[in-house]
Amino acid sequence: MKLLLTGSAGFIGFHTALKLLEQGNKVIGLDNMNPYYDPSLKESRNNILKQNNNYLFYKTNIANKEELFEIIKKEKPTKIINLAAQAGVRYSLENPFVYEESNLKGFLNILEACREFKLNLVYASSSSVYGANTKIPFEETDRVDQPISLYAATKKSNEEMAFTYHYLFKVKSTGLRFFTVYGPYGRPDMALFSFTKLILENKPIKVFNNGNMKRDFTYVDDIVNGIISAMDKEYDCEVFNLARGESQNLIDFIKEIENNLGKEAKKEFLPLQPGDVLITSGSIEKAKKMLNYEPKVSIKEGVREFIKWYKEYYQ
Repeated sequence: MKLLLTGSAGFIGFHTALKLLEQGNKVIGLDNMNPYYDPSLKESRNNILKQNNNYLFYKTNIANKEELFEIIKKEKPTKIINLAAQAGVRYSLENPFVYEESNLKGFLNILEACREFKLNLVYASSSSVYGANTKIPFEETDRVDQPISLYAATKKSNEEMAFTYHYLFKVKSTGLRFFTVYGPYGRPDMALFSFTKLILENKPIKVFNNGNMKRDFTYVDDIVNGIISAMDKEYDCEVFNLARGESQNLIDFIKEIENNLGKEAKKEFLPLQPGDVLITSGSIEKAKKMLNYEPKVSIKEGVREFIKWYKEYYQ
């Protein structure tokens, strides 16, 4: 297949592109290479992808409808996987308009492209849509009308917009609610990456809510398998949780990092941050049944793989 993959130089986009290319697909990668975090990491990912002759890269922003449509007209992809988005809960508190451009306007352009060129869509949503929900584990049938960050609100909007385009224009789409994804070539603003960096530099790590938090940490390879399965299945209009299916205490997660580094972290205990939730825990029964989704990588294995990569990359 020939696939349009947005956010191809991003963390999850990079791993998805690698897997698609490995399977013999052609990948048209789009990324605006924005400086939300160190662009050299995005360049490194993109350079690895460029080594494959079946990868073609365009530096563009999905918020630019004219450029997006021109690329689609020229390349004629068979499907779209939209992973481009402005990520980060805390960053959305300070830079709200960046989220409006990428996550709302950009996503609308993607839906319009699907409508115009009759393309099916797989897109990234987020576990953050569950917001103030207290029922554990989170299920796809739960109410998600209480987002507690602008980032979460934009992701919830994406799901609503996708439903509308299916209802009105028969655009087929599958939304995937990612739960705390981690792994090699990860995002520097995520806990595993920043904790590892700070511990190695003998600097204190910030532990919010005094460590009384739980996250459903999910290894990137498991997420990629879910994305590709969603692409292959072509459901009319569905949303799935992609999680490990079990929550880990933040303090235990930090211990796993310490064990792999052979070094104890200096911890700065802080209150809960605005927009953060106490626990994320995703039911994966629907994904198991309809996507044959079966996460395989344990926290122990995943943290070990990340730290092995980190040491090699930053040696």
